[in-house]
Amino acid sequence: MGSIMNALYTAVSWVIMVIHDALTPVFGSGSGVTWTLSIIGLVLLIRIILIPLFVKQIKSQRAMTALAPKMKEIQTRYKDDRQKQSEEMMKLYKDHKTNPLASCFPILAQAPIMFALFTVLNGIGQAKPRGVLTMADVESAANAKFLGAPISETFLGSSSTTVKLVTVFLIILMSASTYTTQRQLMVKGMPKNDDPNNMILQQQKIMLYLFPIIFAISGVNFPIGVLIYWSTTNFWTWGQQYYVIKRNPTPGSPAYEELQKKKAAKGLIELPTEEPKPQAPQGQRKQPKKKKRK
Repeated sequence: MGSIMNALYTAVSWVIMVIHDALTPVFGSGSGVTWTLSIIGLVLLIRIILIPLFVKQIKSQRAMTALAPKMKEIQTRYKDDRQKQSEEMMKLYKDHKTNPLASCFPILAQAPIMFALFTVLNGIGQAKPRGVLTMADVESAANAKFLGAPISETFLGSSSTTVKLVTVFLIILMSASTYTTQRQLMVKGMPKNDDPNNMILQQQKIMLYLFPIIFAISGVNFPIGVLIYWSTTNFWTWGQQYYVIKRNPTPGSPAYEELQKKKAAKGLIELPTEEPKPQAPQGQRKQPKKKKRK
């Protein structure tokens, strides 16, 4: 495990230094802008690499949405046998080649990278080089600032008011962007379903509130550089998700209905017309009441 983490320290620090060296002629070696953009560049590279996982996540979410009626049927049929219910659910996932945890894959894939970045930045704060960083790099990064606060400082590890204000700002930004991204998916990207027993809906509701709370609580331990990393990746996720919802929405979702209306307005497609209600046979139609003669 130690060798794997050392490899991650090396990879993360190497990417940061490559971007840092490329930006040095523009902003200067010890500039906070240089180091901040190096961290943002790391985010962009990682998220580009993770695009296949994101595509898999979208496909899995749509497959799970399509399977919702069958999942409800299994829950109803085996409501008194939890083990059999779990077995049937796993069989259903296997038959349709989907995974209910696929929506978490991009986050789980980033976790080791974020931990490696945390360790590298924490080493800067403790004057301990990690990965390919030299002591001179550590000293340069330790003096680099974001909005007046050193990027290696944490909320709990500093008595500086500036550091605390910057970390609180970034924690709020990180939590709010997480909440907004998840709500965007629920409101625009998922088919309408008010069933309280819908597993997908319940999972999304839990994620809507749980992740922002986790980030808000754990954020006080993160160096400012890690908060920059996570806030940036949240904005990437929001933009990527917005593009998919707008251009290729899930069938049955509000975004899908909006797209179909736009295409119909441009004459590209025809919306299905509502079928007229069947009329009662001639003999069964109600006859108008005859007025009584006075």
